[in-house]
Amino acid sequence: MQNLNLSILEMTYYYLALFSTLLFIIKTAIFVFTGGDSEVLSDFNTEAEFETSFNFVSLQTILAFFMGFGWLGLACLKNWHLNIWLTALFSVVFGLLLMFGTAYLMFLVKKLNKNIVKDYAKVVGSVGKAYTSFKPQDKGKIEIEVNGSLSIEDALSRENEDIEAFSPIMVVEYKDNVMYIEKYRGEN
Repeated sequence: MQNLNLSILEMTYYYLALFSTLLFIIKTAIFVFTGGDSEVLSDFNTEAEFETSFNFVSLQTILAFFMGFGWLGLACLKNWHLNIWLTALFSVVFGLLLMFGTAYLMFLVKKLNKNIVKDYAKVVGSVGKAYTSFKPQDKGKIEIEVNGSLSIEDALSRENEDIEAFSPIMVVEYKDNVMYIEKYRGEN
């Protein structure tokens, strides 16, 4: 009778591991290709948004738990010949480790998707380069540092003469979402 229970138990661990692994792979592929934007909403059906929160309990982490639980349980029974209680203990601990690891990796991936808001008001007085040539009082593009990173931005010249591409410019005003520039003539 003991062998029958073990084979049923082994089959239970095997099918649990197999199905959760397949679902985990599918869910991971969906996360990779869609960016995982709906992870919290689809798992809990709530209206809360957690941009870079650490979500320990989600469909992905539950699948990771059952995947680790199943494969280690099967290994404990078939390869290491452990009893049912030690198998269950090791499987739960390993499943929780995989669950925590998956949650942490998802947290790190979501953190990469952080949107940076550019504060253009702080660019006034900054020196950059004309990225394109500007005709007098005309629009073009400039290369300027915004929030600590180099950026190509639209700008409007306040000069009554041409500004050649790659010549130094200075942002003199930012008003109504428009950067106004003049030629940079050095410190007076």
